[in-house]
Amino acid sequence: MEIRRASQSDKDGINRLLRQVLEVHHAGRPDLFKGGVKKYTDDELSEIIADDSRPIFAAFDGEKLVGYAFCILKHFPDDNILTDIKTLYIDDLCVDENERGKHIGASVYEYVLGYAKSIGCYNVTLNVWTCNEGAMKFYEKMGLKPQKIGMEKIL
Repeated sequence: MEIRRASQSDKDGINRLLRQVLEVHHAGRPDLFKGGVKKYTDDELSEIIADDSRPIFAAFDGEKLVGYAFCILKHFPDDNILTDIKTLYIDDLCVDENERGKHIGASVYEYVLGYAKSIGCYNVTLNVWTCNEGAMKFYEKMGLKPQKIGMEKIL
């Protein structure tokens, strides 16, 4: 398996996996997430791929894209309340639903950790929806701990 920074030629594979993630969220919270839509337009995805502050790392089995991690570099220098650290936020991590159980997610996550260390990040953070039990178990297995909890009351 090869993991590398995504390129413009990877958009079709990325879109295929983005749809899979969206359907998991739609199934878990149809009150919040639409089904059958794309998270990003092709133009938005092109901009993200080109943005060094929002790297996408893509995992390939031969020519087939089997996983990715969308990341966002966060840094708040001279903030009134936050310390001056760099954080790499994982906005989205997905493994093709037909490829799960092959440790692809763990490999992508470890790649992201290595990247974060190499650019001097203090930590790696992410959010996970409680309706996505598989993702929650995966992240716990990877050693992540809750940093904060979002709560809601539906009115």
